[in-house]
Amino acid sequence: MKLNYLVRGLPGHPVHPPLTDATIGTYTFATVAALADVFGISDNAATQGWWLALVLGLIFSGITAITGLIDWLTIIWGSELWKTATSHMIVMLSATVFFLLAAIFGHDEFKTGNVEADGLILTLIGFGLLTLGGWLGGAVVFVHGMRVLKLVDEPATRAAVPMPHPEKERAEGS
Repeated sequence: MKLNYLVRGLPGHPVHPPLTDATIGTYTFATVAALADVFGISDNAATQGWWLALVLGLIFSGITAITGLIDWLTIIWGSELWKTATSHMIVMLSATVFFLLAAIFGHDEFKTGNVEADGLILTLIGFGLLTLGGWLGGAVVFVHGMRVLKLVDEPATRAAVPMPHPEKERAEGS
């Protein structure tokens, strides 16, 4: 077992993408909860859910960003993949800043149970950037093929097993 498997994941099973799911899901919930409060669908509970989801999303963002940075450091500097991945990183860090500001300025809103314009606007900007960043992250994987093994004839039972084997390591270039 190689040491980098602990931080980057195994060939064909990288760590960063599943963490992005948790981060995106949490921020999406925060956005929906903020809108639920603003549109009067739910009041106090939606505001509390919004703020708590922002805080949880910030925690997930930290872990997700570290694993993304570790992957980013393996990319050839200046390559087209690097340019796309760098854009993805900048946009996602920008989204995180807006969600952080929403959590900071929204703490009083959390306590009073009412999402105000500032919290909503910061959350919506963060969500817009999150969406753009997700699009760019998709380009890193689905256009540039980063961390994709492309073992199309791999038996399903071996493909699903997270343990590395020589074919997976060769396909990843490990």
